Amino acid sequence: MKENRSDQKLDIARTLALDDGKSNRSRKWRWILVIAVFLIAALGTVFGFKRTNENKLQYKTLKCTQGELTVTVTATGNLAPTREVEVGSELSGIITQVTVDYNDHVKQGQPMAYLDDTKFKAAVMGSRAALASAKAKLQQAQATMRLKQQNLQRLRQAGSLSSGRALSPYDLETAEADLQIAKADDAAAQAAIQQAEATLKVDETNLSKTVIYSPVNGVVLLRSVDPGQTVAAAMQAPVLFTLAEDLTQMELQVDVDEADVGEVAEGQSATFTVDAYPDRKFEATITQVRYGSQTTSGVVTYTTLLKVDNPDLALRPGMTATADIVVQKIENALLVPNAALRFAPPRPALTNKSRGLIGMLLPRPPHRESNPSETSNNKYQQRVWILKQGRPVPIAVAIGPTDGSLTVIEHGKLQAGTPLVVDVLGEST
Repeated sequence: MKENRSDQKLDIARTLALDDGKSNRSRKWRWILVIAVFLIAALGTVFGFKRTNENKLQYKTLKCTQGELTVTVTATGNLAPTREVEVGSELSGIITQVTVDYNDHVKQGQPMAYLDDTKFKAAVMGSRAALASAKAKLQQAQATMRLKQQNLQRLRQAGSLSSGRALSPYDLETAEADLQIAKADDAAAQAAIQQAEATLKVDETNLSKTVIYSPVNGVVLLRSVDPGQTVAAAMQAPVLFTLAEDLTQMELQVDVDEADVGEVAEGQSATFTVDAYPDRKFEATITQVRYGSQTTSGVVTYTTLLKVDNPDLALRPGMTATADIVVQKIENALLVPNAALRFAPPRPALTNKSRGLIGMLLPRPPHRESNPSETSNNKYQQRVWILKQGRPVPIAVAIGPTDGSLTVIEHGKLQAGTPLVVDVLGEST
């Protein structure tokens, strides 16, 4: 009996243990189901919130315009006189007087400075004396030559009258030789006169150069000498004055970058400003684009010259100017802001219901909307965005020249006045 009872208890315990295992497994699956439902609900809330936020985005727009576009190239440089003359001295000496100063207007031939001329006057006097001596020697040589000619002529007459008996051949030859010597002395005397005249001319020229004259009509920009100063012109002529011939016509020298020089050409117009008159624009015209380049800190530039009218003398040599050269002007063009070409809308999160839970947990990358015109014609290389039902939609366009803020649209389904998306403002309330 006792064994039967113990067997019954063992069966009951096994039954109870089996029931407990089934109950634990049931509870485990229930918890897994609850957690899965919670995760799905959370993900749905997140994606739904994101879609709601995307639908609430507000965009900033600017309209296309129809008008004129001016393309310019900017370059900097300095103003200079059209003709600048440096006046120096060929002679060495002491400056005794200076008659002009900075900003003085001078005329061609006007004396500006004087050198001490004492030794130069003495040189002229010596040259004149040498010339007089040479002329006297010429007269002496000519007299001697006439005497030799007469002597030879008498010998020939005596020989002719005596049929050669009264004339010695030796005497005749000697007379002829003396005449040739007299002619040579005459030629040497004439050459000495020419040499003395040349020396006198040089000395007189040097004497005239002791006065420094203005070679042109202009304005004194620089005076580098004072009375009492010694001028040394042994190796190189020193610069005493710098003159600007005509400040009403000036020249602007700018350095054009190698990337822009292909668009710059002679005859193009330009405007420029200087720091002295920041609110005033001056007109200029390109007269030369030089082929020779110059490199500064690795940057290659080309010197370009512009003609500038300066009737009121407001512009001065050396002023730094910033020039805008007009290289292209397009009229009646369709223009869009450059910000519209740079805009890219936020990448949307796609809701793919057909993918179910997997589609929500692992969404595919956003799909790029294609435009038929963009794919069928490769000239459309840019896109702008317009709003349809509050969402940005791309339009393919082909662009042309730009001035840095506006760009010409050469091809594309756009019209003047069309609002283009340029930025995202945020969410609507």
